[in-house]
Amino acid sequence: MSPQLLYAMSRMGHGDELVLADANFPTSAVCSSGPEEIRADGHGIPELLEAVLKFFPLDTYVKEPALLMQVTPGDVEKGMKSPVIWDKYKEIINKAEEREVPVGTIERFAFYERAKKSFAVVATGETALYGNIILVKGALAPE
Repeated sequence: MSPQLLYAMSRMGHGDELVLADANFPTSAVCSSGPEEIRADGHGIPELLEAVLKFFPLDTYVKEPALLMQVTPGDVEKGMKSPVIWDKYKEIINKAEEREVPVGTIERFAFYERAKKSFAVVATGETALYGNIILVKGALAPE
């Protein structure tokens, strides 16, 4: 993880959202309306997700503290179902959180709108289709 990403995560509070965006995501356009843009080109989301979750507890007060971009109806018609990378994300999240974490999906354009309200968007080199994920930060556990 870059110092910029660590710094952004340290400034985030309970309920703030972090987007890990795939290589096709319009990161710069989304960030022009507010979120901090963080570059992690060349890195895949699974490796970043694993690293991020060491310092970023997920919210336990929201129904779905992780959200994936839904497959569009057009891609469903072409035979695309649940992207394989989603299973990898869920495995990483559940291991990091040591619990079964509810992971939801959100329609593509609603995902973009929600990303515009996030704290930061991390642009990655992830090439898996529908690899985008929003993480909702939880509270740090007391000592």
